[in-house]
Amino acid sequence: MEEYIKKAKVLIEALPYIQKFASKTFVIKFGGSIASDNGLKESFIKDVILLKLIGINIIIVHGGGKEIDGLLKRLNIGINFHEGYRLTDEHTMEVVEMVLSGKINKDLVALINKFGGRACGLSGKDGNLITARKIKTEKIELGFVGEVKRVDKKILLALDPSFIPVIAPVSMDEEGNTLNINADLVASAVASELEAEKLIILSDQDGLLDSGGKLISSVKTADIKDLIGKGVIYGGMIPKANSCADAVKSGVKKVHIINGSVLHAILLEIFTKKGIGTQISN
Repeated sequence: MEEYIKKAKVLIEALPYIQKFASKTFVIKFGGSIASDNGLKESFIKDVILLKLIGINIIIVHGGGKEIDGLLKRLNIGINFHEGYRLTDEHTMEVVEMVLSGKINKDLVALINKFGGRACGLSGKDGNLITARKIKTEKIELGFVGEVKRVDKKILLALDPSFIPVIAPVSMDEEGNTLNINADLVASAVASELEAEKLIILSDQDGLLDSGGKLISSVKTADIKDLIGKGVIYGGMIPKANSCADAVKSGVKKVHIINGSVLHAILLEIFTKKGIGTQISN
């Protein structure tokens, strides 16, 4: 009996958070190691369905870097990155779209449906959900790599509220060129357009770490640039951190970067006072 009472207490402790976030919108960026671990992936999906059932509007934006790398290797196509962005020529772009829009997106949709949710798979191309433009740098030619120019939320708002939209970060520019977009940038842009309550980024590390490897539990947007300049935030975390800061500046209430490999990471971050990752706010 004591065990059941403890479980009931946990539910009661979560009640204020459930009341606070009911009818709010959470945009969740799914990716990292969790995407290739079936157990963690299924746990994540069940957590998402739970959040949906208690009245939180959920939108998922997914990446798929490891799966893309795997197919590129099998096809003997080179893999190169620059400051967190994948160098994407025409052949690489074909593989990226195939993996993101054709496989990962539909696998996630199927898994949500399997466990009792209702999901709808989209890419940035569908209904012109996302209009993109090529990223141009002075140092290197990135190829078919884009950044978000505009998000048209009409297609998301037109869906039946019972559905969970699942978005692949592939879109095109105004000339019709297909572009690969960093999933963090897409999640940030979608959350900003919807003025979401939360943007939650699932990562392979606990959050933003200081120079000693210790978790930074809370950080202000004004400090992100300084942390990048000091080298505390580096490599693939740079576009992630910048996109998070941009989201908060654009109206998202809070951004959370958490370790997706922790079982029930989202629930622990949302329904506990301390949380487990890095919280970014103004």
